[in-house]
Amino acid sequence: MRRTKGTLLGFVVATTALAVTAAEAPCTDLDYKHGISYLLPLKYDADFTHFEWANPDAPKAGMMRLPSLGTYDNYNNILEKGRMAAGYDVSGGLVYDKLLEGAADEPVSAYGRLAEGVAKGPNLDWIAFKLRDNAYWHDGRPITVEDVLFTFEMFLEHGSVVIRTALSDLDRVFAFGEREVCFVRNTDMEVNPALPFAIGGYSILPKHYWETRDISKTTVEPPLGSGPYRLKRAETGRLLEFELDEGYWGRDIPVNRGRYNFTRVKFDYFKDDGVMLEAHKSDVFDIREEGVSKNWATQYDFPAARAGLFKRDLRKLTRVEGLWWPIFWNTEKPPLNDVRVREALWLLYDFGWTNRVLFYNFYLKGVSLFQNSPMAHSGLPSEKELELLEPWRDQLPGRVFTEAFDHPPSTGYGLRRDRIKRALELFKAAGWEMQDGVMRNIDTGERLSLNFIGVSYYSIRQNLSLMDNLARVGIDAAGRSPEVSNWLYRSRTGKFDGNSNRWGPGHMPGLALRNWFGSDAAGQDYGQNWARIRNPVIDSLIDTIIRAKTAEDLYAATRALDRVFLWSFYLIPLGSQPGFRLVHWDKFGEVRRDDLNRVPFVDAWWWDEDKARRVEEGLAALGDE
Repeated sequence: MRRTKGTLLGFVVATTALAVTAAEAPCTDLDYKHGISYLLPLKYDADFTHFEWANPDAPKAGMMRLPSLGTYDNYNNILEKGRMAAGYDVSGGLVYDKLLEGAADEPVSAYGRLAEGVAKGPNLDWIAFKLRDNAYWHDGRPITVEDVLFTFEMFLEHGSVVIRTALSDLDRVFAFGEREVCFVRNTDMEVNPALPFAIGGYSILPKHYWETRDISKTTVEPPLGSGPYRLKRAETGRLLEFELDEGYWGRDIPVNRGRYNFTRVKFDYFKDDGVMLEAHKSDVFDIREEGVSKNWATQYDFPAARAGLFKRDLRKLTRVEGLWWPIFWNTEKPPLNDVRVREALWLLYDFGWTNRVLFYNFYLKGVSLFQNSPMAHSGLPSEKELELLEPWRDQLPGRVFTEAFDHPPSTGYGLRRDRIKRALELFKAAGWEMQDGVMRNIDTGERLSLNFIGVSYYSIRQNLSLMDNLARVGIDAAGRSPEVSNWLYRSRTGKFDGNSNRWGPGHMPGLALRNWFGSDAAGQDYGQNWARIRNPVIDSLIDTIIRAKTAEDLYAATRALDRVFLWSFYLIPLGSQPGFRLVHWDKFGEVRRDDLNRVPFVDAWWWDEDKARRVEEGLAALGDE
């Protein structure tokens, strides 16, 4: 991104070496809108007063207490380094604002937050934002175009791989009025419809605060913000407590009205899932998503739950569910760089048994990267899919063209012998065979050993049945769940064979796909392509997904990618969630809807005094029994 200073009515502008005509000049003939959407029309009109999932009459009261697993040692949200403090997310969090705000009841849309208007040029050659004139930092200074320019300059110079990838199409940014900013894309690159959402979805940072500090380094000094909450109390690595800013500038703008209702929001950090579970049942905190099927099935039949004070609620969402903690292979390490070995390992994983014994039959079979959405493939490839796949036929597995991906047949009561037989055939074809009960390389005699890592004990536990099956064919398999920071280090540096990680791409999946599976991301320090996938077919299909101009084009490309990726066995898909497992103390009010892509408990629920009193009195009564 180019940003140079010139003078035009005293404002910062970007200049180019060649003059441009008025017709070529970006951010002219502006037609500002109140929001933008992707492929579908906006749900809310320009005169909307609040989101339907928010309650404009909600009281501003009470506290919501939340857990976080691990620890934190950094408040600088643009970096990949360090462990970010909760509430300081680069996508806004509690203490920052962003240019646009997404709607939870639409697949992909965004409405003005810091920006009162957004305009797009033909072919998305530029995106313009007009800032509100009443937005302020917590120190009382106004939020200006200089803050926006500074933010994106820092993103491109020091931001994480994820941020820099999302903004990679940007050519330059300039201010062209007292409150207007123009983002110009590099027109040598194909159109990326996600770009305005990426620009609009990141926190805006205070230039006057950061220009006296080193933004390229992690920090334990809480930075200045502008959002609905201020940090009240912190114990580094242990807790964070935020207090509602009574004078928050954006309290009554349409995207915020009826939201951010708790007087305080507190995060307590836990280093162990089991301790966190017991703390929740003991009313140490209020609400969380239950990530473990055994807990969901067995741990919530306790006195307070039976008394109706504690709720276990499966929420069906419109989000793309994707895959629940699949096992990604490190395809850079032999023999996992051989698709035959990866297929053999897939055959040795028995989803039916695992789901029945370990997951209490909670999960659906994971059969798509885009499960629970029209982006998922099914049946045979359509004509539009074949148009994308045929040029690559010689480089693709035959099954991409002949059948939908599915798990191997399973009774749920043990691995079938035909699957073991086929797995051994594949191993042998790849140069490995069982010798005296040990899987060895035919040429070198080396034993096949696999090292699995996961972020928690439960993510390793779900792989134990696979490890047992690997042992049956002579493979030495071990798994461990290191401390979170060590897990991240091992994941980023490729110090693993198999790694469990959650995958949910969203309704505009292009950037996530590029970050996770694109060849360029495989070689980036701190990148997210932990599987080290380098596949030109996948790169091409990701590009097609990003450039799609209609829903039909998007669905054809995602379905084609789905087939290629799964039949290449870059992962073992395990299962997919049928919904969001919400567990919470019944102290809150909400606008309950079934058309949301998330559960907005932090930002749209509110404190219900009557319910909270009932919980308090109910717990006291149970304690007296």
